[in-house]
Amino acid sequence: MVRVFGIKNCDSVKKALQFLNAHSVPYEFHDFKTAPVGKEKISQWGRLVPVSTLFNTKGTTYRTLGLKSLALDDSGKIGWMSEHNLLIKRPVIESPKGLIVGFDPSQYEGIFAHAGQ
Repeated sequence: MVRVFGIKNCDSVKKALQFLNAHSVPYEFHDFKTAPVGKEKISQWGRLVPVSTLFNTKGTTYRTLGLKSLALDDSGKIGWMSEHNLLIKRPVIESPKGLIVGFDPSQYEGIFAHAGQ
């Protein structure tokens, strides 16, 4: 089963869900706002991809919290992401083929294009 983690009003999440729907890929959506993920889940993801890939430095939350000046290590980043899930780059997709972070149409084509067939 494919699990998509994100927030409903995020453009990248919307694009990812549209892609999955268009390719008849069944998925379960997990909304960070209604059901935040904790340190254990984020640490699990951090063993599959670099923590820096998960940590969203381009979003409003990162700027608002003033995290740039903290020079965080991976443990610090995981701590902040567990307290503020909006610091997690979106979407995060758990699939049988691995963990995917962000929306990249060419990557999705390679992984999901024939999934519904």
